[in-house]
Amino acid sequence: MTNIFIIHGVGGHNKENWFPWLENELKKLGHKVIIPNFPTPQNQTLSAWLNKLEQYKQYLTPETIMVGHSLGVPFVLNVLEKHPLKAAFLVSGFTGKAGNEFDESMKTFAQKPFDWDLIKQNCPHFEIFHSDNDPYIKLEKAQELADHLNVKINLIKGGGHLNVAAGYKSFDLLLKKIKPFL
Repeated sequence: MTNIFIIHGVGGHNKENWFPWLENELKKLGHKVIIPNFPTPQNQTLSAWLNKLEQYKQYLTPETIMVGHSLGVPFVLNVLEKHPLKAAFLVSGFTGKAGNEFDESMKTFAQKPFDWDLIKQNCPHFEIFHSDNDPYIKLEKAQELADHLNVKINLIKGGGHLNVAAGYKSFDLLLKKIKPFL
């Protein structure tokens, strides 16, 4: 059994987008799925989110997989500076300034120098998923992330922010990429 965390973004929660679908698919395969509800938008700081994650620390092992969406991506990177994990799946993510109206509320997560060598040392496998028309996070931000991690982007044509507003109640490609690590 593998522990899998799914991390939401700004204004998000554990029952949105493709999260319940992915949770169900992974549970059917016999795995533990944890989707914390982090404080957002009030008290949305890296320290508040890390404190919330402490409730689940027994499930953070070198065999754990993390899936981050949007703001969940820099959060996963922050976790990887502290904990070794098996794999990280980064959806519609960024570091630095995203260039949208949420930058101020996301700065403690993303607007900092990341220890890329430590992150790569703590996680042997990364997958990045991004759309060519994301209205919140430009493709260039995903390319920066891919360059830091030395991986290619799984580019999705017309996928928007890869959320329910863009039609993503399920995410077959993500599940397909996770399965080899279970």
